[in-house]
Amino acid sequence: MLGIEHDAPQRYRDTELAQGRTVARLSRRGKYLLIELDDPDQEPLELIVHLGMTGGFRLEPSKHTRVTLHLEGEDAPPALYFQDSRKFGKMAVVRPGRYAGMPTLANMGPEPLSPDFEEEVFVQRVAGQSRMIKPWLLSQLPVAGVGNIYADESLWRARLHPAQTRLSSAEAAALYGAIRATMQEAVLAGGSTLSDGSYAQPDGVSGLFQMRHNVYDRAGQPCNRCGVPIEKTVLAQRGTHFCPHCQVLEQRE
Repeated sequence: MLGIEHDAPQRYRDTELAQGRTVARLSRRGKYLLIELDDPDQEPLELIVHLGMTGGFRLEPSKHTRVTLHLEGEDAPPALYFQDSRKFGKMAVVRPGRYAGMPTLANMGPEPLSPDFEEEVFVQRVAGQSRMIKPWLLSQLPVAGVGNIYADESLWRARLHPAQTRLSSAEAAALYGAIRATMQEAVLAGGSTLSDGSYAQPDGVSGLFQMRHNVYDRAGQPCNRCGVPIEKTVLAQRGTHFCPHCQVLEQRE
C-alpha cells in the first residue's frame, strides 16, 4: 500500500501509518472491515473501516469518493476508492485488537450466520431485558450486523413490536430464528437498495432484498400477513416500521 489520501483527518484517523505496508489479511465484524497491515521492520497494525450507511469500495472514482487507497502489487489495481454519499463512514489505523476508542466494535456480539450465534446464549441475553428490543438490537451487543432495515424485518417475522420490553424466552427464541432467516435471505438477495440508490453491491449491481421487505419502507401499504396498513414511527432516532395488528406492544412489569 503506497498510502491513503483524503481531506478529513478527524473522520479517517492516523491513516498515514499505513504508508508502505502490506495488506496481509481481510476480515469483517458487522459493518467493520478489519485490514491487517504488515511491515517486516515494525509491529503489525490494523486499518479499521466502518462502512456507515452508504460506504463501499469501488475501482473507479465518483462524486462521492471520500478516500483513495493507492496500491501496488502484481495483481493489485492502482487504487481503490471509498465512496460514501452520506459521509457516515470512518477509518482508523490502530494496533491489532486495540479498540478502546471503538466501543461498538470492542463489544460486538456474534455474527448472525456464524456458529457462534447460539440460540441458548441469545435467549439468555435478550429475554427479560428492560430495554426496548429494537434499540437493543441496533446496539450490536446481542448480535452483530443487524441494522435498521433488518431489525424491522426480523421483528415483523417474530411478531414483536419494536418497542417491546421484557421478552419471554419463547419470544426471544422466535426472534433468534427470525434474525437468521432474514439475514440469510438478505445476503442471497444482495442486500437492500432503496429508492435513493445509496447502496450497491461491490460490483455496482443493486441489491434485490427490498423487493421482499415486509415492513421497512412500506408505511401505509398492507401487511403481507394480515392486510392492516404498515405504520411508521421513530424509535431511538431511527425510522421504524411495524404492523399494528401483528406486532402488538404489551405493557409488562
